Amino acid sequence: MPLQKLREKIEAAGLDALLVTQAENRRYLSGFTGSAGVLLITPTRQLLLTDSRYYEQVRREAPDWELVEAGYQTFRRLAELLPELELGGAKIGFEADDVTVARFRAMQEALDGVNLVETDGLVAGLRAVKSADELDAIRKAVALADETMAHLYEWIQPGMTEKEVAWELEVYMRTRGASALSFEAIVAAGPNSALPHATPSDAVIQPGDVVLVDMGCVVGGYCSDLTRTFSLGEPRAPQFEAVWGLVEQACAAAEAGIRAGMSGKAADALARDVIAAAGHGDHFGHSLGHGVGLAIHEMPRLSYAAEDPLPEGAVVTIEPGVYLPGEFGVRLEDMAVVTAGGMEVLTRVPKVKSVPR
Repeated sequence: MPLQKLREKIEAAGLDALLVTQAENRRYLSGFTGSAGVLLITPTRQLLLTDSRYYEQVRREAPDWELVEAGYQTFRRLAELLPELELGGAKIGFEADDVTVARFRAMQEALDGVNLVETDGLVAGLRAVKSADELDAIRKAVALADETMAHLYEWIQPGMTEKEVAWELEVYMRTRGASALSFEAIVAAGPNSALPHATPSDAVIQPGDVVLVDMGCVVGGYCSDLTRTFSLGEPRAPQFEAVWGLVEQACAAAEAGIRAGMSGKAADALARDVIAAAGHGDHFGHSLGHGVGLAIHEMPRLSYAAEDPLPEGAVVTIEPGVYLPGEFGVRLEDMAVVTAGGMEVLTRVPKVKSVPR
């Protein structure tokens, strides 16, 4: 089904074929999980060019694709196939957001006479809407992230460092079915929690610190993304409870109001307006959320700059935040499926304001 839809998009773009080089797009279309390879899609054929490390892997994972044993001369080998494919002088699209200038020049040199045309989002747009199998994998990744956060609520203690907590999260997820982390976990305590993308440090978590934890895992190739913020014991920051309640209110407003067909900008405003009305508009700088799937960040976007409508079947994050420099930050993040009637929230682990110690 994705290939048929992609071929329709290729034809609508006035192209004779499409080269796919981006890793998640390559896996989405072919099932091939290796780290190197190029897909060529024509109206009637689909080819996968790779090197000798992956020939047998392609045969196992992508049996419906024609394997081209290209060695390390991918585009030269492709050039040799152009006459057979009737693509001499053709208009062939390439993924402009993935191909470097150096690689583009190599393509130009090897594919002499071909009109290489920039494309944007042809495959990414298809990936935005998840199939039943994709949703099943995402639910498993979300469930493991939930379980991990619940474990953290019980396990974490004052005196631990941010790095120790981050390592515990990774070990817990990897030993319970995760093939990888979705991204390097964020564990930020005290003033560090005011850094939206802090890096875990040797800072020791003190009683009463605000602790922000943002993490996720990969299960079956698909990602999860989860953030919780809590005080470890009674909070020392006087504004913490009010700010935490505000962010929870913004998160709830977005989850209650988002519908398929709504623009990413309108979705973002559901939470942003709540935070701005409380006087913290300048303390919420990032967007409300993003799509999640094979990659941790993919289409669609829930942002004040996103005009595109949210498609039914997309899986997105809802993650409003308020960050007070030098004091603390609060972010609460769930994952949800966009439906015509609203949001199906996938994340189940409770939002806990304080973890007693």
